[in-house]
This record gives sequence, structure tokens and C-alpha cells, in this order.
Amino acid sequence: MNSVWQKLTLTNLSFSNSPWLNASYLYGLINGSLHNWRRGSWLMQWGEALGFVLLAIVFSLAPFVNTALIGLLLLAGAGFWVLLAVSDNTQEYLTPIHLLIFVYWGIATLAMATSPARMAAFSGWVKLTLYLLLFVLGAMVLRSPKLRSWLISIYLLVSLVVSFYGIRQWIDKVEPLATWNDPTSAQAGITRVYSYLGNPNLLGGYLLPAIALSFVAIFAWRSWPQKLLAVTMLLVNCACLRYTGSRGSWIGFIALMFALLILMWYWWSIYMPSFWQTWSLPIAVGSFAGLLILAVVLLEPLRYRVFSVFAGRQDSSNNFRMNVWMSVFDMIRDRPVLGIGPGNDVFNKIYPLYQRPRYSALSAYSVPLEIIVETGFIGFTAFLWLLLVTFNQGVLNLRRLRDAGDRQGYWLIGAMVAMVGLMAHGLVDTVWYRPQINTLWWLMVAIIASYSAVPRQQATAVRPHDDASRKRSDPATTPVARERRPREGMRTKRGNRQQGE
Repeated sequence: MNSVWQKLTLTNLSFSNSPWLNASYLYGLINGSLHNWRRGSWLMQWGEALGFVLLAIVFSLAPFVNTALIGLLLLAGAGFWVLLAVSDNTQEYLTPIHLLIFVYWGIATLAMATSPARMAAFSGWVKLTLYLLLFVLGAMVLRSPKLRSWLISIYLLVSLVVSFYGIRQWIDKVEPLATWNDPTSAQAGITRVYSYLGNPNLLGGYLLPAIALSFVAIFAWRSWPQKLLAVTMLLVNCACLRYTGSRGSWIGFIALMFALLILMWYWWSIYMPSFWQTWSLPIAVGSFAGLLILAVVLLEPLRYRVFSVFAGRQDSSNNFRMNVWMSVFDMIRDRPVLGIGPGNDVFNKIYPLYQRPRYSALSAYSVPLEIIVETGFIGFTAFLWLLLVTFNQGVLNLRRLRDAGDRQGYWLIGAMVAMVGLMAHGLVDTVWYRPQINTLWWLMVAIIASYSAVPRQQATAVRPHDDASRKRSDPATTPVARERRPREGMRTKRGNRQQGE
């Protein structure tokens, strides 16, 4: 079974010195063909730093500018990645995640080529390609722990500004830009904030990764002023998420928090006595569930909003989504293999042929359904495989970082739980496809891939009983890491000394 799992998750796949890649003429053209030029170029000596600047601009401006400008920034990032790829050796940062993303992109390309509205699907294919090139640029640049931490910090600071403005809207009781509440319900006049993003559901999706990363920043950042800032970010982001009134993002928040508790327990369990190793996770999960129930019982506005999730067709928003989903099922039934092609433009051309009267829609209002309707069940299978490989790579690297006592593992935890939250939100909404959210999704995937892209000799976890020369070169032997070394490792070391005696 272990062998089957490793093959399914591509655990042992390595692109280093791959005979197929070395023999590929096409790969040879794009892999380091301008290496000598880069060595002689003063500007390109700072290639990764320039890539970081482009990424920082994207995530600094995304909440405040229109989608056209974000598209231009993504195009600039894609062009710069091509320049880096032809002037450097890309094999050292290719991972199984890259392979599955290439497979998914290839299926989307076939779906575009066979689409009943090919030109509209081509537009969506271009957008998808730009998002995926943002991923490969991020996976390359974020191999540097310093650049990774800086980019996450930039996003957290920007999200803090976004959340502060959202809370200000709640205080001022801002008027809605559209009919976001059921006009027949008791919550028809409730304020739902949208900050700079113009939509409460979009704002809720944007804040989910911020909540995950601000939580782990409390442990990843070293100084007390930084930790205080992280606590402030967490509280402000959570408050703003509450004021969005977005039920989908609340579902994502609950899933995110449960995943966060599990991974934080995994990280800290090796330091715990045996009793707490067994009972700390059930106590933490039970306490969080109890707080949620208590909040729903005591806060009447929250209770009405939560109970509307279970109101079925009696809630207008639920009824709208159900009617859209029924039409989407008909679309999938007619094109189940490769779908209609990627993008919202092709959806807008095909959906009117299936829609129920008075239920026009711009998307499927569910990410899994959107993937199936765009790329068929073949594309959906590839996407599920991508998720499996991504989380497997994340867990493997989290184990390595935990054993080494490396604080960078906290950012890995944050990226993984942010993906869980975004996927849970995506079950009932498709704000995931807006560039402000989609760029964050691929940033989280790039963060996970950046840990897997470490050269193999550096990725090997150093054991506590290794020789002194390896200890000196291992970052886990810093004073902070020595303080956090697992107890199991110390017990193993004592056991080795006893055997030697």
C-alpha cells in the first residue's frame, strides 16, 4: 500500500538529471539556453529579486485596482519568468506539483480546442495560463526563505488595510452596492461590508488566507512587536470577515480553523507529554466547536444568518444557487469529458442555452462544478490529483521542517490551511475565479512548491546523532532551534550513548 501511495502522489519523482528532460529538444531551448548571457548581465544577477518585486506589486495592488491592470501585471510576471527560465537551470526547482499543473493546463488546452465557443474559451485559457505562470514564478522566487517571508508580510499588511476599511464601513453602516440579502428575511437591512473589493463574498475569500497566515505569523515572527502586530492582524481580519456576512467564507473559516488546529497539533505534538499528545487535539477541536455554538446561540444576527444556510429554497440566495446548479448539471451531462472550455466568457455564451427562466448567472457558483463544466471529468480528476500531490508534498516537507526545528514550517502550515479554507468556500461560490482570489490560491500552491524545490542534499533532515560537521552546517543547530529540538530526538540520542557504553 505504501508503494502504491508513493506512486500515486509522485513522492519519489525527481527532475534532477532527468534523462527525458535532458534529451528533450524543446526543453533544451527554454532551459538555460541564455545562461552565459545571464552570467554577463549585471541586471539579471538580481533575477530572483526582480521577480519578487513583480510579485510584491501584484499582491500590493490587487485589492485596489481593476482586473485589467492585474492582468497586465500577470503578463509582466509571465514574461519575466520566461526570461528567467531561458537563462537558468529550471530542473532544480521543478517538483511533482509542477508536473500536475502542466497536466491540468494541457487538459484545459484540449478543452479550449474542442469548445463549442472556441474564441471565448481561448480568452479563458489565456487567463488560466497567466495564473499558472504566476505560480511557476512564485515557486522559483520563494525558494528563498527571506523573500518568502517578505512577500507574506506584504500581503498581510495590505490585508490589514483592507480589513480596517471594512470595519470602518461597518461602523458607518455603508449602503450595499447590490441586493446581497434576501429582501423577505429579517436580515434584509443588515450591513455587509465589502471594503475595496466591492463584494462581501469576494472580501471574505480574500481574508481567508490572511487569517491563516496572520495566525501562524504569531509563531513565525521572532520579536514581541512583530507578534503583537500578528495578533492585531488576526483579530482585525476575523472581525472584518464576520462583518462580511458571507456564509460561504464563514464555512471556509470553520474548515480553515479545524485544519489549522490539526496541523499545529502535528507540529507541537513531539514536544508534548504523552497525555497531551493524545488529548490536546480533541480538547482544542471541542473547545473551538463549543465557541462556535455559543456564538450562534448568543448572537441573534449571526444565528439568523447561519440558520439561513439550512433554509433550503426558502432563502432567495439558496434558491438562486440551486436553480443555477440544476442548469449546470444539464451542461455537464451534455459535455462530460472535456467540458465547454475554460473561462467565464465561454460560460456566459453556453449557460443561457440551459438556464431556468429568470436565473441568469455568470458562473456555476461552485468551484468543483465550475471545473467540471469547463474541463470535464478528465480535468476535474487532474485537479483532484493536483490537490493530492500538493498536500502530500506539504506534509512531507512539514515533517522535515518540524524535525529540523525550522520556523519556516509555520508559513507552510499557513499556506496549506489557507487552501483548505478557500476550497471549502469554493464549494458554494466561485469568487475563487476573481483575480484577487485566484492569485492568492496560486500563491499558496507556490509557497508549498517552494519548499519542495530545495536541492535534495539540503532537503535531507539532519538527525540529532549526526556528525559534528553536519550539525554546524544545519540551520537547526542555531540557538533557537536547539531550544526547540524534539524530545524524541533527545531520547534517541541518550539511547545511542547507552548502547555505545
